Amino acid sequence: MTFTNIPPTAELQALDAAHHMHPFTENASLARKGARIITRAEGVWLTDSTGAQLIDGMAGLWCVNIGYGRGELAEVAARQMRELPYYNTFFQTTHIPALQLAARLAELAPEGLNHVFFAGSGSEANDTNIRLVRHYWTLKGAPERKVIISRRNGYHGSSMGSGSLGGMAAMHAQGGMPIPDIVHIDQPYWYGEGGDQTPEEFGRARARQLEEKILEIGPERVAAFIAEPVQGAGGVIIPPESYWPEIQRIVDHYGILLIADEVITGFGRLGEWFGSIAYGIRPHVMTIAKGLSSGYQPIGGSIICDEVAEVIGGDEFNHGYTYSGHPVAAAVALENLRILEEEGVIARVRETTAPYLARAWGSLADHPLVGEAVSRGLMASLALTPDKARRARFASDPGDVGYICREYCFANDLVMRHVGDRMIIAPPLVITLAEIDILISRARKALDQTLEHLEREGLMQPAAA
Repeated sequence: MTFTNIPPTAELQALDAAHHMHPFTENASLARKGARIITRAEGVWLTDSTGAQLIDGMAGLWCVNIGYGRGELAEVAARQMRELPYYNTFFQTTHIPALQLAARLAELAPEGLNHVFFAGSGSEANDTNIRLVRHYWTLKGAPERKVIISRRNGYHGSSMGSGSLGGMAAMHAQGGMPIPDIVHIDQPYWYGEGGDQTPEEFGRARARQLEEKILEIGPERVAAFIAEPVQGAGGVIIPPESYWPEIQRIVDHYGILLIADEVITGFGRLGEWFGSIAYGIRPHVMTIAKGLSSGYQPIGGSIICDEVAEVIGGDEFNHGYTYSGHPVAAAVALENLRILEEEGVIARVRETTAPYLARAWGSLADHPLVGEAVSRGLMASLALTPDKARRARFASDPGDVGYICREYCFANDLVMRHVGDRMIIAPPLVITLAEIDILISRARKALDQTLEHLEREGLMQPAAA
């Protein structure tokens, strides 16, 4: 299909290269290659400037839960823009969309989480959480409790505060991160780091690193532990079932706050409203964004438990954003939540599409290049390996093979991301069973092409033990 109102692709790519700096990108090499220009989308499908249609295996950036092209959200946004396009929530004022959205989120959140501090993104919300938990402890008479423990290879955003909370080494190498009083423990990545332990043994051992770190620092200095129920940008790292119960025991025992980063796992991704429900976690704070509006408007926030909110509410919290609880974003988020509930999207993920994806995705484990094929809800990942028996890494630099596979996916009109040499997906929650079949077919074709490429170039070599 050709769209006559769209300039030629080469012209658009030149304009992009001349002026647009992309995030998490080596912009010079992209300028030489040329960006793929996405022009429209519907359901789980993207259309580019050449008319090619791609199946979006990543729901944008983990966020387009109800799929593209929902006119209801556009209508709500237009109506709100006409009525009240903007007002802030500083200076003892509020507006109806913000207060209604806060009330709705309190209904959906786990018991006891009844208060919402809005932000414009997950990064902003996690910056809020740093100040929130430290100010909480100061008001409790324990200002020395400033240390926040996180995980290596976790992701909590890319601002100075949220990027410090995350455990991405490449991010920490730029710009002076992490900021003080943020420390990290190892991730619960059994496939890559579990050695000879069973997943259950490994999960408990990794959880107990939290206790060891608390004792090393001193419990009187630790404010909180933050983690994603399932690590997303780290490679869809699904923790062993023994991990979260042990984490919960430890935070309860030492009386530290637990922050569940639900930016990806919230709003149906795991077949429940929140990942904390799926894993039986009892957080004091949940970070939200992405699926809150299905990406149709930028909005994020922190859902906060009663006790923390009561303490913070006793003092002026000198913190906030121009767009905290933006009326248009809040109105769109409310409509998005209505669609998720009234159309039974989350129940369908839990009962139908997630089990179907688990079987279909699991079938990729028979491919010679795949060492592990795992999923939870509508998040899934493949570990690429040259030696299944040893769960071996490639001798080439980490990520080289993953990048090759990603390029074949893209060439086959499939958006499947690579994290190192893991391939990951998180499609819109409205994906159909037939569309899952198409996704799997395109993924298998890309794997075949990748294997042929690696064998041709002599890259199917394991790293030295």
